[in-house]
Amino acid sequence: MVRKITRTLLASCGLAALLGGNAWADQTVNFWYHFDSPENVSIMNDLVKTFESKNAGIKINAENIPWNNYYDKLFTSIVGGKAPDVAMVKLAQQPQLLEMDALEPVGSRLANWPGKADLGNNLLDISKASDGNQYYLPLQYVVVYLYYRADLFSAAKLNPPATCEEFLEAAKKLTVPASANNGVEQFGFGMRGGKGGYDNWGPFVLSQSAFEPGGLKSAKAVAANGWYVDLFRKQKVVPPSAPNDGFNEIISTFKSGRTAMIFHHVGSAKTLVDAFGDKVSAVPAPSCNGGRWTSFGDESTALFKSSKAKDAGWKWMAFLSEADNNVKFVQATGQMTVTKSGASKMTFPERFVKATENSLPFAKPLPAVPQSADFVNTVWPVNMQRALNGEITPAQMMEALDSHFYK
Repeated sequence: MVRKITRTLLASCGLAALLGGNAWADQTVNFWYHFDSPENVSIMNDLVKTFESKNAGIKINAENIPWNNYYDKLFTSIVGGKAPDVAMVKLAQQPQLLEMDALEPVGSRLANWPGKADLGNNLLDISKASDGNQYYLPLQYVVVYLYYRADLFSAAKLNPPATCEEFLEAAKKLTVPASANNGVEQFGFGMRGGKGGYDNWGPFVLSQSAFEPGGLKSAKAVAANGWYVDLFRKQKVVPPSAPNDGFNEIISTFKSGRTAMIFHHVGSAKTLVDAFGDKVSAVPAPSCNGGRWTSFGDESTALFKSSKAKDAGWKWMAFLSEADNNVKFVQATGQMTVTKSGASKMTFPERFVKATENSLPFAKPLPAVPQSADFVNTVWPVNMQRALNGEITPAQMMEALDSHFYK
């Protein structure tokens, strides 16, 4: 009888051990992301199905959160102890997430991940936190580059500008009065003086500046800003509406044939090719006095410290950033794959992919500090508009920007 009970107990323990051995894999990963349309959500659903078919026992609960309250909901969930396991995040939010002690370091996992070698040059350096640790895994990106009307450049016997001097020369030659252009006044450059325009200004000014105390008001930085302001005030190679122009205005004036150059990223490639076909092309932002800077726009995934499914969460993060999975993901967002192998599989024309890749080595985000959000939304546009309208000098503008970051 004792032997029978013992055998039964051993059998039960063996079964429990088998069940326990698989229990670690029976995990649900709660994943938050933000897509705009139902068509895009269907792409995410397909990615979830593919992942689950290859990772038995792991379920992905992918929740699409509206962008307008995405971070409000994320921060509230962290404070309330109900954060997701993994979420899409931007570099601008990293300081606050670190201050909240919400992020799990992923450096050791990254070191052992085969997909690391396929990530685009500079992406991990850009996304590294101020404490030297890696918390983000790059998911998609854009960099700002120069769109130009290739047909207008060809007719004027101009090469696409590689330097500030060549940019100004082209802008002057391609600024044409209506009387000499079939009744349509044409300007060399579509300047974005309104909100969001810092990344059009940055290639000319931040390439000559440094985000450090006094760096934004150095003689070199002030001279660069004066050069940029003069494109409007002195050279008059930009539309009169420039101080108030935002994204929609610079795109519409470019599409209407009123400007020959604008700055934006690969997200505008389709609409501009639809308008001009091969008559529109792109190159990286020009070099100014040997310095180069362009704006880096990002989206990564992060693993949260409160997660009870960290191994499974990392598997999902890695899956989204690998090869064909990542190419499929960015089909939903119109941004660039983070993989070297996927670049040739993008649906954008090759010239726009190349302009993006060639810009990455000198692409930089704004400083990962709380002041950057106000800089983008209010401080830069207000001071830029005042400088363009002659209410303050370029030097006073740079003083204001410097004091915003370094009081």
